[in-house]
Amino acid sequence: MTGANNFSVSGYGPNRASWTRIFARDGLARRLDWPILLSATALSLIGAALVYSATRNRTEINQGDPYYFLIRHLMNMGIGFALMIGTIWLGHRTLRTAVPILYGFSILLILLVLTPLGATINGNRNWIVFGGGFSLQPSEFVKITIILGMAMLLSARVDAGDKPHPDHRTVAQALGLAAVPMMIVMLMPDLGSTMVMAVTVLGVLLASGASNRWVFGLLGAGTLGAVAVWQLHILDEYQINRFAAFANPSLDPAGVGYNTNQARIAIGSGGLTGAGLFHGSQTTGQFVPEQQTDFVFTVAGEELGFVGAGLIIVLLGVVLWRACRIARETTELYGTIVAAGIIAWFIFQAFENIGMTLGIMPVAGLPLPFVSYGGSSMFAVWIAVGLLQSIRVQRPMSA
Repeated sequence: MTGANNFSVSGYGPNRASWTRIFARDGLARRLDWPILLSATALSLIGAALVYSATRNRTEINQGDPYYFLIRHLMNMGIGFALMIGTIWLGHRTLRTAVPILYGFSILLILLVLTPLGATINGNRNWIVFGGGFSLQPSEFVKITIILGMAMLLSARVDAGDKPHPDHRTVAQALGLAAVPMMIVMLMPDLGSTMVMAVTVLGVLLASGASNRWVFGLLGAGTLGAVAVWQLHILDEYQINRFAAFANPSLDPAGVGYNTNQARIAIGSGGLTGAGLFHGSQTTGQFVPEQQTDFVFTVAGEELGFVGAGLIIVLLGVVLWRACRIARETTELYGTIVAAGIIAWFIFQAFENIGMTLGIMPVAGLPLPFVSYGGSSMFAVWIAVGLLQSIRVQRPMSA
């Protein structure tokens, strides 16, 4: 692919001259999507304040240091920012050539979770503990691998000009690529991550131009798969209880319904402007479990009120709006698919996380992108931002 894009003929990465023109003539700062960068940074900083508020008095988990989680959240944010820069520098096209290696490494990591190296945290066996307080949740990075892998397969012949859209064989191969890690993650069982991956796959298919028969077939297969999972008792009892509590909020309010009931009390008590940062009675009283991770939005609702919680949603909306613009303006199908996969991932995960605190979605144990505490999640979302920035940086400036 040559011409306005100034890319290498193979289509797998910009040549040295094109990179020189990009940075010397236009400047990287001019080509970056600043609304995404600033919104994501603001979300992470707001998350730092919320995480600190939720954990500063939790001596049973902060090891006696009120700044324990705050410092680590900021460190995770810094590492995530560095990963974003590294992703931009490598470029999404270079990562395209590395998909087989990334895919194999991702499969290895999630398989390690099923070995004695794996650990169960908050009911989910989806972590690898390395010691020294360092742990990794491989399923967060599998989301990126699935997006890159499916995009590589679905766009190869289209970007080369051989086909107007992916053929049935290519779509089947792409779905097979995604199915392997998804089945392993389901066996953990990590239902929340599996749901995110399923929605991401659907978003990728829609963006690729694949036949609608595949989209409707995937929706039907997903429905049948959900029924099978339920009937075969693949889910753990605590996961079944979460769905039961969602269907009947008054069920066992001191047990399986406790989290959602306390979350709604916290958000409802915030009113318009909230009780003030560090002054929420539900947060200070530690009534809502896991407020630094899965239920961080309840801290915003209680202490910052509708205004603060709304600001978080607006900032997430800005990230998604700019990502949609990047997907629309890129001149290659590969970039469009990668951006669309990230959009589907962010939309569903944010909706599920916020929805479960409001009682409109079942509890699935998913972090709020950029806001929740957690290294693996923070690293993954900032890598995704790097991919979006790379797609924008390597597009023609006239787009």
